Amino acid sequence: MATTLLFRVDAYLRETAATVLAVTERRGIVLDRTVFYATGGGQPGDSGTLAREGGDIAIATAVYGDDRHDVVHVPGESELLPEPGETISAAIDWARRYRHMRIHTGLHLLSVVLPYPVTGGAIGTDEGRLDFDVPGEAPGKDEIAEKLNALIAADYPVSEEWISDEELLANPALVKTMKVKPPMGTGRVRLVRIGDIDLQPCGGTHVRSTAEIGPLTIGKIESKGRQNRRVRIRFAE
Repeated sequence: MATTLLFRVDAYLRETAATVLAVTERRGIVLDRTVFYATGGGQPGDSGTLAREGGDIAIATAVYGDDRHDVVHVPGESELLPEPGETISAAIDWARRYRHMRIHTGLHLLSVVLPYPVTGGAIGTDEGRLDFDVPGEAPGKDEIAEKLNALIAADYPVSEEWISDEELLANPALVKTMKVKPPMGTGRVRLVRIGDIDLQPCGGTHVRSTAEIGPLTIGKIESKGRQNRRVRIRFAE
C-alpha cells in the first residue's frame, strides 16, 4: 500500500480525485493519492475535506502510516467513514496550508540569517520557531528582522532538486538540523534551494518565491540552555 504524494509534485495543488484504499482500525483513511501534507519535519499535517456522495468527511490532520509509505487522513470522531474502493475528492484547507508554506520558507531564511546548528523547530499558522546552538550572544531582534526581511524582499526563487542518499552522506554540511535527520532509505533525498543563498534537505511545502512570505517580525528570543536560543518569526500583517 502506498500513497502518491501530490504535495511533493506541486505544493499549490489544492484538491484531487482519489480512491479509498483502506480504513484503518483507528478510523484513519488511506487514499491512493493525496494533496494532504502529512505531519513531519515540524510542519503540521493538513486539514480539509473528503467530498463523497454519502456526505463530506471533515479531516482534522494527516499523518504517515507505520511503514511511512502511505498517508493516513484522520477524521473527526463523529465523522462517517467511506468504504474501500470509493472515489472521493480530497481538498485541503488552502488558507491554513499557505500560511504554513510561507512560515516554513521563512524559517529556511532565518537559518541563513543565523548560520548556527539547528536543534529544533516548529511551524504554525501564525508563527514558527527555530532553536539554535549559539556560542556567545545572539544578534538582536532588530538586526535579525532587518536581514530577514531584506532576503524576503529580494524575491529569491524557491525550487527543489533531488540527490541520492550516498550524495547526502558525502555532503554532511547540507544538513543544518542536529536532531532531526533528513528522510533517507528510499534511495534519494529532496533538497530545497532558495536562490543562491540556501540549499538543505527538506520534505515540507514551500512558496515559489521569498516575496510571497510577506514581512515578518521577530518574537522574544528565549534562552533554552547554555547555548540554545529559541527564535520565533511571526507575520507582520
